[in-house]
Amino acid sequence: MALQRDEVVRTALRVLNEEGIDGLSTRRLARELGVQSPALYWHFKNKRELLDLMAEAMLAEALPPDRAPDPEHWPEWIAADARAKRHALLAYRDGARVHAGTLPTEDELPAVEAQLSALCRAGLRPRTALRLLLTVDRYIMGWVTEEQAWRQDAAERARPPFPDEALRDLPLLSEAADVLRMTDHDADFEYGLRVLIEGFRVVIARETAEGPAGETG
Repeated sequence: MALQRDEVVRTALRVLNEEGIDGLSTRRLARELGVQSPALYWHFKNKRELLDLMAEAMLAEALPPDRAPDPEHWPEWIAADARAKRHALLAYRDGARVHAGTLPTEDELPAVEAQLSALCRAGLRPRTALRLLLTVDRYIMGWVTEEQAWRQDAAERARPPFPDEALRDLPLLSEAADVLRMTDHDADFEYGLRVLIEGFRVVIARETAEGPAGETG
């Protein structure tokens, strides 16, 4: 029976959860699938392309490609997509590292076009709309990379970071100790996401007032 691409990707995701990205190799993947390594290259040209396919699969269920963004409520769906992407990446060991550096596949481009269309109808120009999506995406990637590393390291620490005695003479850090210790990843993520969205509200208002002629770069 011929090896199917979705079987390769599912197996790669399982190996990822077992070994992490550093333990994911074509040799290990071929062994799990019971084939020789060259058979895998019918489905992807190199490890980078495999990671692209894995990233697409991670997000496919959380972010269905046929969703219809609403231009009147763009802050809500931008935030909802960001939350869904974060949770989808957290569901896999090294999920953010897999996704980092990936490009949209050709199958994903229509969904990106639909998002751009909604943002442009809300008042943004195409270049700014795409920059909004990239900015939010990179925020998520950076956040989840740090969150996954923090969670992994936390299990290996002998004690919680920044004990009270270390902050005794640092009143401002003491007041913000819960943020310093990253005790609530959800709240901290939401804060940063809200700041990004509020910033783009200002950009939309300005670009709507300027009209198409105001685009400079």
